[in-house]
Amino acid sequence: MTTPTNWVPLHSASSHHLLYHKPWLSLNTTQTLALAELNGLEVVLDPDFQMGVTNKTPEFLAKFPLGKVPAFESADGSFHLTEGQAIARYVADSGPKAAQLLGADPKTRALIDQWACFAEQELGTHLLPPVLMTLFKMIPFDEARYDQCAANFERALKRLDVALQGGKKFLVGDQLTFADVMVLGPLSLATKVLVDAEMRKAAPNVEGYLKGLLEIPELKKAFGELVLIETRVKA
Repeated sequence: MTTPTNWVPLHSASSHHLLYHKPWLSLNTTQTLALAELNGLEVVLDPDFQMGVTNKTPEFLAKFPLGKVPAFESADGSFHLTEGQAIARYVADSGPKAAQLLGADPKTRALIDQWACFAEQELGTHLLPPVLMTLFKMIPFDEARYDQCAANFERALKRLDVALQGGKKFLVGDQLTFADVMVLGPLSLATKVLVDAEMRKAAPNVEGYLKGLLEIPELKKAFGELVLIETRVKA
C-alpha cells in the first residue's frame, strides 16, 4: 500500500490525506474530493486500494475495525474516520470555506443538514438499486423494484424542483454549500442512468441547477461533465 510522503497537519495548504475507496463505488468519495478542492485541501485516493482485499488486511482493520469504506486517514496518521457523510462533513469543516459550506448560524446549518439527509435518504436510497441492477449488474434485474425506485426518485426530484423555483442557483442562501455538493452526488449519477428526458420534464428547474453547479471549476473537476440520457438504462 502506498502512503503519501511529507504529510503535515490538516489545516496546512500542503497537507495530504488518504482516502481508501474508488470514486465509482461511492458517491460520498467524489463528494469528499469536491469538498477538498473547494477548501484547498489535498485528499488523495490510495492508488493501491483493492476492494475486498485491502480492507481485509490486519493493517487496515487496526485502523478501521469493521473494514468499511470509504475510510479516511488524516495527514499525520492520528485520525481515522469512516461513514461517507461524516468524512465529507469533516473535510468541509476543515478549511477556510467551512462557514460557507456548513452554515454560520443554527437555522442555516439545519437547512443544510436537511438537504444532506435528503440527498442520502431520498435520492441515494432510491438510485442505488437501479444502478446496481443496470450499471454494475451486481444484483438481478427486477423490473417491479426498478420501477418503484424510479417513481420514488421522481417524487424526490419534484420536491427538489419546487425548492429551485424562481431561478435559484443554490439550495440554501445565495452561495454554494455542503447541501449542494451532497445533492449533486446522486444527481450526477442519476442523469446517466435513471433521469431520462421524460423525468426531466417533470422537474424543469433541476437541469439548470446541475449545469450551474458544474460550471464551478472545483465541482467540475470532481464530478466531470453533465451527461443527460434520453431513455432510462435497463438490463
